[in-house]
Order: sequence, then C-alpha cells, then structure tokens
Amino acid sequence: MTTSLESEILHFLSEPEEERFESLALEIFNFQRRENPVYAKYCEFLSTPRRLDSWKRIPALPQIAFKRSEIRSFPREQTQTEFRTSGTTGEGHGKHLFPSLRLYETSVQRGWDYFHLPRHRLILLMQHPDDAPFSSLSRMGGFLAEFQHDRFMIARNGGLEIDRLIEEFLHVEEALTLFGTALGFLNLLEEIPNLHVNLPPGSIAIETGGPKGSGRTISKRDLYEQLSLRLGIAKDAIWNEYGMTELSSQFYSCDVEGSHQAPPWMRFQIIDPSTNEEAAPGEVGLLRIMDLVNLWSVLAVLTQDLAVAQPNGGFLLLGRDPNAWPRGCSRAIDELIQSARSR
Repeated sequence: MTTSLESEILHFLSEPEEERFESLALEIFNFQRRENPVYAKYCEFLSTPRRLDSWKRIPALPQIAFKRSEIRSFPREQTQTEFRTSGTTGEGHGKHLFPSLRLYETSVQRGWDYFHLPRHRLILLMQHPDDAPFSSLSRMGGFLAEFQHDRFMIARNGGLEIDRLIEEFLHVEEALTLFGTALGFLNLLEEIPNLHVNLPPGSIAIETGGPKGSGRTISKRDLYEQLSLRLGIAKDAIWNEYGMTELSSQFYSCDVEGSHQAPPWMRFQIIDPSTNEEAAPGEVGLLRIMDLVNLWSVLAVLTQDLAVAQPNGGFLLLGRDPNAWPRGCSRAIDELIQSARSR
C-alpha cells in the first residue's frame, strides 16, 4: 500500500490534476489514520467520522505534537532521516521522521520549477548538510545545489565565510541566486557594512524565516530595501520561501507585499479559532496546511501562524499566535500530550 501510495503522489507531483487532489488526500488520510497511532488517537479524541467526503474535513494535527510525540506513519526501525525544528520557542525540538526522502526531494525540485525560479548559480547562506544533518533547510539547499560544498557560505561553526562570499561577488559574471535565512542575510549586511554590488540582470534573492532567536528584529520591508540597495537588485527580485520542518513542501511569495502561493499538491485554510471552521473571507485566522507529500507523518498540519486569505488564491502572513488553538483541538492536544507522557 505505501509503495503504491508513494508512487501515486510522485505521479501527481509530475502531472498534477486538480480533480485528483481530494481523492488522493482522502487516501493518504485513511492510510495515516490506520498506520500512525498518534494521529489515530488524535482523530479519536476529535470524534472524527470513519469516512470523510472532503479534504477540508481532515483533522489537522497541531505543530506542537511534533515536539511531544513521534509522528510517524511507518515502522520505527525504517527511520532513515530525522529533521529537527530550531527549538527557539523554549519548548524543545520538534522532529519530522522519514523512511525515505524521495518524495521530499521531488517536491523541492518540482516546487522550485513550478514557481519558475531560475536554475542558475546558487549561493546558499546556510550550512552544508554534512554540518547540519538535522536541518531540513540545509538538505533542501543540498538537493538544489547538488551538495556542492562551495555553494554553502555558513561554516560548521555557524560563522559566515565572508572571504569566499566576497570572492563570489567580485567575480560574478552571470546571474545568480542567493538563498538563505533572514538572519543569514542580516548577518551578511552587518558583517560586510560596505557591501554594495550590482548583481547581473536576472539575479534574485530568496529569504526564509525571520531573525528568531537572535535578539534582533528587522521588518520584512526594511530587509528587502537593504537587500535591494546593497545587492543591486529590484525588490520584486526578492522572494520569500515559507516552509517548516513539519512539512515536506514550500510556499513562495515575491516582493515585500506579495502573498504566498501553493504548488498544486498543497492547500491551505484560514481557521477561526472560536469555531474551528474556515474563517470568513478577509478574516484573520490560524493557517492550516494540507501537504500531500507528507505521506510519512501527517498530511494536515495546524500552524500557530496567523494569516488572511487573499483574492488571488494565496495568503498573507501576519505573525504568530502561540496561544490560540481552535475550539476542540485544545483539549484533544492536551489529551494527546498526556497520553504520550504516560507511555
């Protein structure tokens, strides 16, 4: 069953069919409810019907569950890869476990191409996966850069390799892509205060995350303005990648006010915490994500990020609300945590 289902998802990534999304999501849900004991228990707490008629009714597991239990839909002894969250919230590390990264890698590559992101030279403000084996972002960069060490500009000790980076800027002749965390870009601007280059036409920057855990704050608008000025690229050549350790796919937005868009194998809803139902159009709520590539954990994840849906089919991120869980989910997740602690 798992081999067949994995093959179906890989086929969908290669040839997405919108009308196939719902039936495939329900197949994955039935598989995970059967094979994932933590998720099965969560569905039981929520009194989820045995048969669902819409992907929108699939229960979304709150992110915090990844910090409290092993969320796996495969036997433990088959674990090959473990990604960990940063743990900057003080609640410890969350874990995302995989028996194989075939789906994950395919999603990264197909998602990059779906948004027509360029395949020219990639410079990564992140550590090589050899130095950060539990980082999903480093592994993503590895897949995109074919694991070439010279593309990674953060050393094993976490320091920015300034000399190598300046060498790249001095000798760049063709368009390139700078991809890293917002904190990585902030360090770049601070450690090379006299940096002013004009990257070749077609060059872009992609930032992800924020300066969390650094004790520093910078608005997205200010960061984009600085990057535009210091790198010599337009602000609409700066992208944001929105992903998380608990997912296997990514959303992308372009420019400072751009909304995040999903590839065909993802969906999202904005959830009203007071009703645990989809929020009215234009209303702020919690972001609930459906990722078909999350076969080996859970395909539906409830984030702690606030967002509002946009008329173009995307969403606008507004920040994080760590205290808001939809009605009904709060008690269920408490029960789930207590159950995990008692084992």
